[in-house]
Amino acid sequence: MHAYKTTSPRLAENEKVCVCVVDPYSTGAHVSAEAYYRGFKVLAVWTDECGELESHIPHEVAAIDDLYFAQIRYPSAEISTLAALGKAISDAATAADAKFEHIIAGGESGVKVTENLSELLGLRGNSTSGGFENRRDKKFQQEKVKEAGLRSVRQLQGTAWNSEVAAFCEQEVPLIIKPVESCGSDGVKLCKTMGEAEAHFNLLMTGQRKLGAQGAAVLCQEFLQGKEYVVDCVTRDGVHKTTFVWVYDKREANGGGFVYFGMIPVPSDDPVAKVLIDYTVGCIDALAIANGATHNEIMMTKDGPCLVEVNCRVHGHSGSRLAPPPPPAP
Repeated sequence: MHAYKTTSPRLAENEKVCVCVVDPYSTGAHVSAEAYYRGFKVLAVWTDECGELESHIPHEVAAIDDLYFAQIRYPSAEISTLAALGKAISDAATAADAKFEHIIAGGESGVKVTENLSELLGLRGNSTSGGFENRRDKKFQQEKVKEAGLRSVRQLQGTAWNSEVAAFCEQEVPLIIKPVESCGSDGVKLCKTMGEAEAHFNLLMTGQRKLGAQGAAVLCQEFLQGKEYVVDCVTRDGVHKTTFVWVYDKREANGGGFVYFGMIPVPSDDPVAKVLIDYTVGCIDALAIANGATHNEIMMTKDGPCLVEVNCRVHGHSGSRLAPPPPPAP
């Protein structure tokens, strides 16, 4: 196990400021650690949607004993509303001689709480008015991108396998069947037959109901053929900065259709990168994202770039690390 390292400066004035990170697993744990080493008082909120992902904490972050001055479960018997959650965070910050000023989504499951609470309390974040209460909704994302005049995926959402869903799938097969809310490739399957499509659709609906997921639904989408890229961005007050462009190395393995083998950096001056960045910024604007990190997955098809999904949080899996290329084959 190696020690956490950072170049972030520690500022004395930060010690009076509380930063709340919602569901700080994976890279979200690194977000907490970066805030901690800059001197902020860091508080964690764990939502019921986080589930077993709460255990996905990088070793070097888990070794920081006093990372959080407080941790709050939401919802709970004592804290059942966003207003109550906001008060609990503020009270905890006051008790620690700090003021609650910032809230950040640590993981995908924390996006809804983060955005709705920041809106309620008037903190820096993204507005949830005008139907934006759940930016995680993949169907909603595609609809807003289409409204903006950008290439979007053909899709149909359903909660039960019926004649309408079957007709769409028959027209599109092979097609993608996935949960309306997901992280990474969780639950995403390329279905090559109608039998596969129906079976996976029903599997996803059954699984979401067992987990008690709110707004449980399944998306049936056209299968985008091409290379899949990642465009990582950060936004403040509506100004977007691209931090990295990657191309995925995903392959079929171990019974899975989209297994991550790695990612390859794409130079920022590459003509493809420039097209991807322009398209991605259009998608971020279409979703009215004014603040925060976004991890954007884009497929470069024969018709140009097309959105796979916008994840309103930092790049997952504890971030990405650059490694030297393998030696040439002898």
